[in-house]
Amino acid sequence: MSAPAQGSSLATAPGTPGGRLRSLLARPGLITAPGVFDGLSAQLVARTGFDAAYLTGAGVSVAGFGLPDIGLLTQTEMTDRARIVAAALDGIPLIADADTGYGAPLNVARTVREYERAGVAALHLEDQAFPKRCGHLPGKELVGVREFTDRLDAALQARTDDLVVIARTDARAPLGLDEAIDRAGRYAAAGADVVFVEAPRSTQEIEKIAASVDAPLLVNMVQGGLTPDTAPERLAALGYRIAIHPGALLAPYALHGLEALRRLGGTLPEVAPGPQGLFELAGLREWSAIGERHDHTEDGV
Repeated sequence: MSAPAQGSSLATAPGTPGGRLRSLLARPGLITAPGVFDGLSAQLVARTGFDAAYLTGAGVSVAGFGLPDIGLLTQTEMTDRARIVAAALDGIPLIADADTGYGAPLNVARTVREYERAGVAALHLEDQAFPKRCGHLPGKELVGVREFTDRLDAALQARTDDLVVIARTDARAPLGLDEAIDRAGRYAAAGADVVFVEAPRSTQEIEKIAASVDAPLLVNMVQGGLTPDTAPERLAALGYRIAIHPGALLAPYALHGLEALRRLGGTLPEVAPGPQGLFELAGLREWSAIGERHDHTEDGV
């Protein structure tokens, strides 16, 4: 992986949240960002010496609202949570999930401005269609490259400080790795500061992305997800700059909570392994049934 792509800039202004993250990106090595979703999780990350944190949309959905990560949260709800978490982090850069930007380019512009006001250092936008789904669930649908680059341009034009804009592609599952790499390169050329290829499925795919995409890279390490757990030293050697760990606190919270309730006499529910099981605890099956009941795409209407 080489220097930032043409059109992007990682120049630093350390007094701003984005500037602090840009200063970290200017140094060698990997930035590890554990997932946070409330004030306590943010305090835990701040008090254990990490340089950055990741506001996980899945975590906010599940732990904050008791909902699965299938596009049910609004921009306002995520912004409110970002403000709480950024305050608890007290200067530690916060990288935030912004889903699809919550609408058309003008909605993306508003999302950027609200996230900036909340104290976010970086956000990532993805090329899924609305409503989005967790990147490690099946059934994802994408928008075209032009539609996404319009979203990306709106974000880049709307920022007023040093916010780091990350472009995420979910093309690996529906269209294959080569298309995901192609999209990542096009998003970097369009001005994204960092690029994020979601859910590679093997060590070889992680390596191919690093060798093929000429931009700073983020990788998502999801506990029990599609991407194999990879040591930070290996990711750094490949050239990845940021590794987010959205389930680092969320998964133990759910598992230890269930065990504590079992000891009190509760009956453990049957759920699938990995992220799907976590979302089932937050009502994935029930919400999916509502969506399927009103899906008329096969009817052509």
